Amino acid sequence: MNQLKLLLPLFALLTLAIPVRAQQSEMFGPYELHYSVVNTTFLAPEVASTYGIVRATDRAILNLAVREHMADGSTVGRTMQLQGRTWDLIQKGHDLEFTEVREGEAIYYLADFKFLNEDWRFFEVLFRPEGADTTYTFELKQQLYSDE
Repeated sequence: MNQLKLLLPLFALLTLAIPVRAQQSEMFGPYELHYSVVNTTFLAPEVASTYGIVRATDRAILNLAVREHMADGSTVGRTMQLQGRTWDLIQKGHDLEFTEVREGEAIYYLADFKFLNEDWRFFEVLFRPEGADTTYTFELKQQLYSDE
C-alpha cells in the first residue's frame, strides 16, 4: 500500500507536469501511443528513488504508454517491446533503457537521459504492442530546459 501511495503521484505528475505537453499522443493503427518528456527535478525525491531515477537539472525522462482501441469503443492498456535512442543536434546520443511501471491497469515505460539547457533532443523508438503483428516507429523532437 505504501508503494501505491508513491506510484499515484508519479503517474499524475508524468501526465500533468507540463500541461502544454500533457496527454500528447499519436495513433499507430489501432494503438494510441501516449508520450511526455519531463525534467527529473519535477519528481518528488521519494518517487525518483523508488524507480532509481536520478534527480538533476540536466536529466529528464521519456514516458511512454500504449492503449489499444477496441471495436466496442473501449481502450485497453498494453505491454510493449521497446527499443529506442536519443541524440542531440551534433548527433551525440545513446540508446534508451526503459523501465516498465505497472500501476493498477496502467502500464507505462520510463527512460531517463541527460541533456544540456536549451538542447534539442531527438528520439526514435521502435515499439511492438502486445498482440501486434507490426513494429511501429515513433519519432519525437523536443527542446529541453534546465530547471535551475
